[in-house]
Amino acid sequence: MLRKLRIKFVCVNMLIVTMMLLVIFGMVFKFTQTNLEQQSVSMMEQLAEDPFRLSMPGDGREDVQLPYFVLQLGRSGDLIAVSGGYYDLSDQDFLAKMIEAAVSSGKSMGTIDEYNLRYCRVINPMNQRIVFVDISSERATLKSLLETCALLGILSLGVFFGISLMLARWAVKPVDKAWQQQRQFVADASHELKTPLAVIMTNAQMLEQPDFQPEQRSQFVSSILTMSRQMRTLVEDLLELARADSGHSRETVSQLDYSKLVADGVLPFEPVFYEKELALETQVEPGISLEGREQQLRQLTDILLDNAGKYSLPGGPVTLRLSRQGSRHCLLTVSNPAPEMNREECRDIFKRFYRADKARSRDGSYGLGLSIAESIVQGHGGKISCEYASGKICFSILLPLKQPAMAWKG
Repeated sequence: MLRKLRIKFVCVNMLIVTMMLLVIFGMVFKFTQTNLEQQSVSMMEQLAEDPFRLSMPGDGREDVQLPYFVLQLGRSGDLIAVSGGYYDLSDQDFLAKMIEAAVSSGKSMGTIDEYNLRYCRVINPMNQRIVFVDISSERATLKSLLETCALLGILSLGVFFGISLMLARWAVKPVDKAWQQQRQFVADASHELKTPLAVIMTNAQMLEQPDFQPEQRSQFVSSILTMSRQMRTLVEDLLELARADSGHSRETVSQLDYSKLVADGVLPFEPVFYEKELALETQVEPGISLEGREQQLRQLTDILLDNAGKYSLPGGPVTLRLSRQGSRHCLLTVSNPAPEMNREECRDIFKRFYRADKARSRDGSYGLGLSIAESIVQGHGGKISCEYASGKICFSILLPLKQPAMAWKG
């Protein structure tokens, strides 16, 4: 699929470049042709007015001078005068052919392609003059220009083809990354579902056996229910992540008292932290309001506190702070003691199904909470980051107090 996308990208680029080069070179050729023809015609009109006018070197004339000859005909059409020294004008048959070609056309201006001549007829009451100008140099110039344009066009297309290949790789790189992430996401989700399904199937098969006691059967049923709840949690997290990614939500945007929302969100976690013998400190600046979706912002606080409760080390408090940042933003931070983490781990912690502690993969967490939090923050036009310092991990969320008009979809 990506290969076809790159090929399509290159083909579209080359088509656009080819059309542009054809238009540019076509205009250059047409303007040059018109200019040369106008210069030739201007010279012929001057010669028709004064065929015996001679130019001297250094006389200041800037007119183009081309090989020419002038034939003057009488009223009956017979040749009465000849001027011009470039051609052999003693050949009467040649002159007769030229006169016949010019007169028979019935046009005042035209070309005789066989001899590379352009003629101009000026008819007076007593006679007529026919001026012939050599256009060999004009056609040679146009031919050379056409060859040069063709060569430049081929070279330009070759250069643009190479550039298009590089641009195609660069443009498709995000798509390739997203495709790889999607494949990894499907593989991880399948892996997470595979284990509880295996447990459910095994316990269901055990229930079909008549050899087990009621107490054992009760344990089998309990295991099935436990795994079913875990699967439901995973499916709900996946659906929530999909909704957050797409930006579509049934919940409408409204003006919220975010200080109260965060303070209320802390209350359910106080007994949980107390049972785990963890201290929970909160500093919520009152009166902070913003535009957002209440359910998602409440879920954001739940995710951060739940993550802190699961992975906090003893020996220090879990701290939640909410404060204003200037007049346009507010900052929510949640920090807790944690094992040492490097910058790469702090960056990867927002990836789906990522767990910094692989040994705690069966604690009911699937590594999706922080991914959902990141999607919620981005959907509100904010930024989320993770830093580790002095034995603590700190999650910082910067949210705008007034939501940008283009931040919401659906």
